[in-house]
Amino acid sequence: MAQNDIATLAGGCFWCLEAIFKRLKGVEKVKSGYAASQVVNPSYRQVCTGSTGAAEAIQVTYDPSVISYEELLDVFWHLHDPTTLNRQGNDVGTQYRSAIYYHNDQQKQDALTAKKALEEAGTYKHPIVTEISPFTNFYPAEEYHDDYYDNNRSAGYCVYVIDPKVKKLLTAYGNEVKSEYK
Repeated sequence: MAQNDIATLAGGCFWCLEAIFKRLKGVEKVKSGYAASQVVNPSYRQVCTGSTGAAEAIQVTYDPSVISYEELLDVFWHLHDPTTLNRQGNDVGTQYRSAIYYHNDQQKQDALTAKKALEEAGTYKHPIVTEISPFTNFYPAEEYHDDYYDNNRSAGYCVYVIDPKVKKLLTAYGNEVKSEYK
């Protein structure tokens, strides 16, 4: 049995990222939380002020024999906007920045290579501003954030912000989605 790996990604609201990544084959667990915080174990309320230095992020536990880190990054790049500094849609502030927090040199190289390839291909109209930084810390978010999308499908944010991202995942990456989510 293969050893699971961990990826830590920030791309706006962690509810959006969790809803997307938990649907991928090979992903064993997704936890919403706060990465790169200057405050130990910050609360959601503290992070929302923008004063903690934390980014809303997810920590993805995955089986690299089923889905590679490069494949996770491909989904990450294409299902959020990596060209907007400190914002995703109407979510504005440093806590909503786009970031990849690498856990080892291989993840760093893979992230830099993927970013360069997207830039050279002209994939985006504007420059990519995604931060690629070493992992420093990750504090799990409060339990009520767990499975937020699946537990609140009729909430306005889920309908207008997350649903389109999930639909884009199903369209662009349908073969990589777990059967229970199709």
